[in-house]
Amino acid sequence: MAILFDWYENPQSSEQQGEENALHPRLRLNGKMSTAQLRARIQKRCTLTETDVIAVLDALSHAMGEELAEGRQVHLDGIGFFRPNLVSTEPVTEKTKRKNTKVRLKGIVYRPDRLLMDEVGKVKVQRTRFSFHSSKLTDEEIDALLTEFFTTHDFVQRKSFQLLCSMTQSTASRHFTPLVRGRKAEKCGTSQTTGL
Repeated sequence: MAILFDWYENPQSSEQQGEENALHPRLRLNGKMSTAQLRARIQKRCTLTETDVIAVLDALSHAMGEELAEGRQVHLDGIGFFRPNLVSTEPVTEKTKRKNTKVRLKGIVYRPDRLLMDEVGKVKVQRTRFSFHSSKLTDEEIDALLTEFFTTHDFVQRKSFQLLCSMTQSTASRHFTPLVRGRKAEKCGTSQTTGL
């Protein structure tokens, strides 16, 4: 098995318009592993029972949470480093009153251990055979597709619009919302349905 990816265009700023667009690789996930599946795999690699593995993972989660809540970095050999990451809830200057109340936990930052990187680095990467890119249609092309669609349909849902225009879900949503706002379509029933 390989890590599947495809090439996507980098967003361009207004100053970069007209220049050749640079590309970046984007991962296509090959599925996911649940905690139950991971517990079973761990149990097969050691002498612990699956119940013991459940207890260890639960205790690990609580112990790490306690240490991270105290502002400490946690290092798990062969896995990586975890540390809390803070963000201000609003702009703060030296003159801001009660600065300490304007901070919240943004998330947990993870940096993989070198051993884990070496383990993952043994896999191969391969470009996916199936493209998941949206079609690049002009507004006129989208209007033509919708006009033809509405000859046989009274309304269009976002999912149908997505399939009609060969777009990803996020791209279809970006195009679909302005249709309603621009009064080229009206809301019918749910926010994800429009009709002319």
